[in-house]
Amino acid sequence: MIVVTGGAGFIGSAFVAKLNEEGRDDIVVVDELGTTEKWQNLVKRRYADYIHKDAFLEMAAGDRVPFPVSAAVHMGACSSTTERDADYLVENNFHYTCRLADWALAHGVRFIYASSAATYGDGAQGFSDGEETIRALRPINMYGYSKQLFDLRVLRNGFQDRVAGVKFFNVFGPNEYHKGEMTSVIFKAFHQIRETGKVRLFKSYKPEYGDGGQMRDFVYVKDCAEVLWWFLNHGEVNGIFNLGTGKARTWNDLIRAVFAAMNLPPRIDYIEMPEAIRGQYQYFTEAKMEKLGAAGCPVAFRPLEEAVGDYVKNHLLLADPYL
Repeated sequence: MIVVTGGAGFIGSAFVAKLNEEGRDDIVVVDELGTTEKWQNLVKRRYADYIHKDAFLEMAAGDRVPFPVSAAVHMGACSSTTERDADYLVENNFHYTCRLADWALAHGVRFIYASSAATYGDGAQGFSDGEETIRALRPINMYGYSKQLFDLRVLRNGFQDRVAGVKFFNVFGPNEYHKGEMTSVIFKAFHQIRETGKVRLFKSYKPEYGDGGQMRDFVYVKDCAEVLWWFLNHGEVNGIFNLGTGKARTWNDLIRAVFAAMNLPPRIDYIEMPEAIRGQYQYFTEAKMEKLGAAGCPVAFRPLEEAVGDYVKNHLLLADPYL
């Protein structure tokens, strides 16, 4: 069996879709559905069982997992960058991952886990996934810190030769619909355009960046699923790796691509950024991708315009937008 934690979530369900595409349905989805619409991400999927995240961790901690497991792909976490309950984030994102990883390592189970570009903080240390850079990072929100804690545990214990960690950059694409305020700007822009005919972006407060010229490394969730599939099939590749396109693009580029996919002329209003976030705002992120390339990963990331076009035309504009 392949265990996918967060398997009903955004990236997790996209990976389950990739597994199905490759003919695999020996999958156990581990998640917490609650009262959200996240369950809809599973409707088209084929899998053997669904287990609540607390129940699965209890099984693993008690060495009572009742089926053989070949791999645990741990995508489950609270991914809200605005979550203020630090104790919850430490327990849910760090301690849960520790216990799951310890179980996987003790039983020879391939362990792949989600880290985050949020660990890079304000970018002052750069965006290299080299071990020395990772040790020096200073996240600026509690979510990023909860992810950094496990990366540091991996390095402290020498697990980088036994597990694969993936630092996701700005992921967008289908099946993010349940994420509320944490949905991508593309999703929000699509609905703003439908409702008002235009999109609002923050002004810039640095002279080297024009309004809407702030830059991010936007990566399509379908490409992320391809990389996870490659990791699953290359158990000899371990370490902590960035997962972005390696090419930063502006918010203006992103929004123009959404308008183009909707066959509309771009209309962008630039609005004041709240003072409370101006001091922490990132003006540039770009994944250094040499490490993943040197490991032999062959995935070619779609250009921004192509990826946005696929998301809008083949998902957001359809009555059924799910993977």
